[in-house]
Amino acid sequence: MPEAVHILPDSELEAFSPISLEEMDSVKLLNRIDSKYLTDEETLLPLLRDACKAGYRALETDGSKIAIYDTLYFDTPEHKMFLDHHNRRLTRQKVRTRVYVDSGLTFLEIKRKNNHGRTRKKRMAIPDGEFRNFSSDTAATEYLKAKSDYCAEDLTPSLETLFRRITLVNPDKTERITIDTGLSFKNPRNSGEGSLLNGVIIELKQDGHAGSQMKRILLDHRVKPIKVSKYCIGITLTDKSIKSNRFKLKIRKIEKQISNKLT
Repeated sequence: MPEAVHILPDSELEAFSPISLEEMDSVKLLNRIDSKYLTDEETLLPLLRDACKAGYRALETDGSKIAIYDTLYFDTPEHKMFLDHHNRRLTRQKVRTRVYVDSGLTFLEIKRKNNHGRTRKKRMAIPDGEFRNFSSDTAATEYLKAKSDYCAEDLTPSLETLFRRITLVNPDKTERITIDTGLSFKNPRNSGEGSLLNGVIIELKQDGHAGSQMKRILLDHRVKPIKVSKYCIGITLTDKSIKSNRFKLKIRKIEKQISNKLT
């Protein structure tokens, strides 16, 4: 497992009122709009304080408001899913397993993006021992075949990511915000490693009919939107041999925003 870096302490979140997973999942954002932002950990701290003052609540599970995620992406030997994204193919997919480290829950997940830019995620629970290889699980392989264009035998692990996530919900429950810190990457095909150092990826998932106080907070702190894929950035940082010119330009932009050189 790669190591998370630049860990934000739980103490920074103590002032947030908690929200449970059951309460948060009861809120359906039917006309959802997703947008991503990039900042650094120094800017994140005052941003969190402003969000707390605005009444945002933090998801709390097992007494903690920070959750650790370990994710393993799968791809063809030729990196078809990566190259579909790089080449701006409108309809594309990603296949991954994800374990919620604190709870031990593990899922097989398929993300599909259509030509209207809408992303849908499907997932099924799998035993934790299948995180790195689910190909012998008949239910999982049939699920993958039904929900994606790929078969398990065509895919192998291509990138592992580890990060710590904070999830916020606004008072009206029309908006969810995920804040990912300590992002690190390990490439199981060549043992390459990389990280976003002090970089922070913030994603807003909001009801399209509602305003967003978080957008105003982000604007106040000069946090800018960015289109970014953890998988594509991770592959670019850990595999210098793959075609990735477009994402190399994205990395230069990330470096400028976080005032740090990525390797």
